[in-house]
Amino acid sequence: MPDIIQLLPDNIANQIAAGEVIQRPASAVKELLENAVDAGADEIKLIVNDAGKALVQVIDNGKGMSETDARMAFERHATSKIKNIDDLFRIKTMGFRGEALASIAAVAQVELRTKRAEDETGIYLEIENSFVKMQEPVAATTGTSISMKNLFFNVPARRNFLKSNAAELRHIVDEFIRVSMAFPEIFFSFTSNGQEVFHLEKGSLKQRIVQILGNSYNAKLVSVQEQTDYLNISGFVGKPETAKKTRGDQYLFVNNRFIKSAYLNHAVMNAFNEMIAKDSYPMYALFIDLDPAQLDINVHPTKQEIKFEDEKIVYAFVQSAVKHALAQFSVSPTLDFELDASIQHLDAVSKPLSEERRSSTTSSPLFQTFTQKNQAHFIEKKSDLRHWKDFYESPGEKSTGDIAIQKDSSIGSNAVLHKDTDTDQPLLQLHQAYILVQDEKGFLVIQQQNAHERILYERYMQAVAGKPMATQQSLFPVTIDLAAADAVLLNELIPDLQQLGYQLEPFGNNTFVIQGTPADVESGNEKAALEKMIEQYKHFSNDIKFSKREKLIRSLAMQHAVKEGKVLSQKEMQTLVTSLFVCEVPNVTANGKPTYMSFKKDELDKMFGR
Repeated sequence: MPDIIQLLPDNIANQIAAGEVIQRPASAVKELLENAVDAGADEIKLIVNDAGKALVQVIDNGKGMSETDARMAFERHATSKIKNIDDLFRIKTMGFRGEALASIAAVAQVELRTKRAEDETGIYLEIENSFVKMQEPVAATTGTSISMKNLFFNVPARRNFLKSNAAELRHIVDEFIRVSMAFPEIFFSFTSNGQEVFHLEKGSLKQRIVQILGNSYNAKLVSVQEQTDYLNISGFVGKPETAKKTRGDQYLFVNNRFIKSAYLNHAVMNAFNEMIAKDSYPMYALFIDLDPAQLDINVHPTKQEIKFEDEKIVYAFVQSAVKHALAQFSVSPTLDFELDASIQHLDAVSKPLSEERRSSTTSSPLFQTFTQKNQAHFIEKKSDLRHWKDFYESPGEKSTGDIAIQKDSSIGSNAVLHKDTDTDQPLLQLHQAYILVQDEKGFLVIQQQNAHERILYERYMQAVAGKPMATQQSLFPVTIDLAAADAVLLNELIPDLQQLGYQLEPFGNNTFVIQGTPADVESGNEKAALEKMIEQYKHFSNDIKFSKREKLIRSLAMQHAVKEGKVLSQKEMQTLVTSLFVCEVPNVTANGKPTYMSFKKDELDKMFGR
């Protein structure tokens, strides 16, 4: 029998390695930007076409490469960063594996121009499928320009797995922000399809954060600075009022390398405990510097996951540093016992109480109500407080706090399920979450949020199928500022959102104007509803079984549904119950949660021995 184990050819081995390192255009962007930083550049330009599928180009003014180095850079495990095994545990540079360029050259057509300051001419290389097709001297400026064209041209199955251009562009924006935020002393620019997306001048970290995340952060950043023998922490956190409903503005760097760490993210969230809502996320850009020997960055091919020698110490330091910063800048709530100077000069404070004023005050019904013991429950009956609503509502005027649950007879015709249900009878709301409905055989308990989710889901499905929803025009259009990646996402969703009743217009620099909203979105809640919808949409993004439209509809239904804790009027409850039972599938939400439970009268009789 002949031997069957053989060494793989280099180009195939490189393609296998590329599967770990280069998963999408953004992976190549990350590797090429990090190489430019390691080359000592102070100007780095990123150019992409067709969301990186057609072209990813990085141009830097770093130290460049010699002819030999330019050829060697594309060999597997060729690196200038490691000479012996001990160097692996003292990594100070961004790249060190020596796999990135070899992996890129295995799955794309690569062109390289590079020149060192001391050389008269530069070198030009063309590499395809790991083979050098051309090498020649070329006139060039000092630095390196590397272009990656037609990613996965030779691996069509991998290319088919790439997402839409908008989705891939979001990943590229994320990687660009992560590298550019870590090095504010370097000029970065990012151009997509000929349009400049970012132009980041050199400056301080605070200036870089404002350049990337928007001017709204300019006066709302709190400095974090803690130095210890073990590690140093620096950076900024956003004041509590900047917390958003969407994740995305959280950046954690260890030795200037962006990392993902749910553990340390929890430390920051803990520091904000009770200062922001539970479903909100604070902005932060924190830099941890510690001895490279105290951590292992070689645990994942993308180097975004690392292991600390003692992660509990790091957790404690991060939480403490953020708490200290928030307290120092008087962001955490405090009681102020100083009386405001303007109040000191009011007549009521500065002048003595006259007898005339005293007698008129003590004889008023309001004073008598509050000074009698155990009379709190009589306040509305005995004092003029019972008329307070008259100041705000004219007779017959409806309170604006009511939710809009529109009855739509076109939702479906599946009303037979509970034809005995009498929705004209008085309904009972339990714990501001459940609606009790009696029928001839017993009763139903309807979960109000789940029921409204189902109603909205079916209404939205009809809207995208060709029955656009009514839009209520905003009297005063609201602007919403988003992180760059979220702005790319929202741009992609605008056509579908228009069918669902939203009118949105891009307003430049990741800002949108909300001109109109679906008729069932509460006025004044437009911005929060959109932010929550984007967050919910991103949660669904990892689920490939959903189409983009399905994810959007589910997200909107979840965010616009009436929540637990909302007091409903009789009319609202009856409309909700009626609308639920004309749905095509009234018994569950799109996510499979029950909308109601049925209880039979004869089962109750058995329980009570009747």
